Amino acid sequence: MQGYIININRAKNEDLIITILSKENLQTVYRFYGARHGVINLGFKIDYELENSLKSSIPRLRDVLHLGFKWLNDRNRLRAWQDFISLFYQHLKQTQELEPFYFQLVDEAAHKWDKQNPKRIAIEIYTKILHYEGRLHVENICFLCGEKIESDISIIRGYLPTHKECSHTYSINRNSMFELYQNSSSLFLTDKEIDRLWYVLLEGL
Repeated sequence: MQGYIININRAKNEDLIITILSKENLQTVYRFYGARHGVINLGFKIDYELENSLKSSIPRLRDVLHLGFKWLNDRNRLRAWQDFISLFYQHLKQTQELEPFYFQLVDEAAHKWDKQNPKRIAIEIYTKILHYEGRLHVENICFLCGEKIESDISIIRGYLPTHKECSHTYSINRNSMFELYQNSSSLFLTDKEIDRLWYVLLEGL
């Protein structure tokens, strides 16, 4: 099996409780501490096997193989990746079975992470999630006051559009934002606008 590590918790004696995003579901597994184990970390893509035990309801993680990417050696890209992928745990942790959609999106992002600004990749992936979940608000209406937005827009959590005067946040070019909404493309957004959208994204999926 293959999956991405989206959460790690320490247990007793340096053992780990790990959450893995696979194609079919979220898997919570137990990993015993030991010198023979390879290094694992948040955000790693791994190939692995599970071993069930009568003594525990949580399967044991074994035969782990790290499926690495070259950009993992870039500290800034790795940190951005870990910030991004950790959001999936909070968003999906109550879910048992998943469509392959989420795994495929994470996999898509991982394979592009060194080809452009990682923040842009994450933002484009997030709009695909919002669209898939029916939470993408493309209407030109302020979420806070309900009135039409005539000029540039401000964005709050969930990429909800608002008037700048209503949310008191940095404004973004309306046409560029709706290009993102409609085509999941950040091409026309400035780096400053990308930084704002990245900050909002980190508040949660």
